[in-house]
Amino acid sequence: MRRRSFLGMLPGALAMAAPQTAESGREAPLPNRPKVPGIIALRARSRSVRVSERVLRWEVAQTAIIICDMWDTHTCNLSAQRVAAMAPRMNQVINASRSLGVMIIHAPSDTMKYYEGTPQRLRMQRAPVASSSTPILNRCPRDSAEERNFPIDDTVSACDDPILKDWTGPFPWTREHPALDVVGFDGVSDNGQEIYNFCKQEGITNVALMGVHTNICILNRGFGIRQMTQLGFHVVLVRDLTDAMYDPRTRPFVSHTRGTELVIEHIESRWCPSIMSDDLTRVVAGTDSPRS
Repeated sequence: MRRRSFLGMLPGALAMAAPQTAESGREAPLPNRPKVPGIIALRARSRSVRVSERVLRWEVAQTAIIICDMWDTHTCNLSAQRVAAMAPRMNQVINASRSLGVMIIHAPSDTMKYYEGTPQRLRMQRAPVASSSTPILNRCPRDSAEERNFPIDDTVSACDDPILKDWTGPFPWTREHPALDVVGFDGVSDNGQEIYNFCKQEGITNVALMGVHTNICILNRGFGIRQMTQLGFHVVLVRDLTDAMYDPRTRPFVSHTRGTELVIEHIESRWCPSIMSDDLTRVVAGTDSPRS
């Protein structure tokens, strides 16, 4: 029997080992985060007649953090400054959550070109399309009733820079703020359908939203609070890692900090509870042990 050389066998072996994307027409799958045990206890604050708090117990395997529009810059200088100040603490939280097994989804809108071809971007794009009971829109604006009762006036210009610019050019942001790590099994998408597809594929039912701006994108985006609650997800807002687009020179003429708080209170009364970020950094003792 004639022996074949190793070099002669190598091309055939490599062909067998390579993903059969060309023949099958299917893209090679990407590994997704392991589903591990663990429960996070979230002290969720909501409002009806009065303020109340209850503890939500979420499985880490069924939980995602969506980071909304934490861009590298902004048309409003003071907004960009507040994002830069928030980003290091946010990164600490998502690093801790990621280590516990929580899915991290980065959603810096309008910047997908920067992430094109990365595993984090491809992971979201390759999730199979999932049907939904309600249409998934690019934006979910306020209805007339909510508009009438909205606690701040952001109808003209919500930027609080001393001198307002008449911005006519393309948006200046190109990526998520560099202080936020995009690593490992993370995902990147600014598309509500893609994010929904991925959540359905991965069995994610719980979503914690953080980022900016509380009164605009956090509520309005196709992956924001309005859309995700309408799609049946359990949603919370991370109230110490968000910031509103509000100018104290407009109604109700309060500080920027208080303006953000008023929007958070509106969300708590109309849409979903809010939590503090520290609750996302630890699991209930014993819940992350191996399951027998």
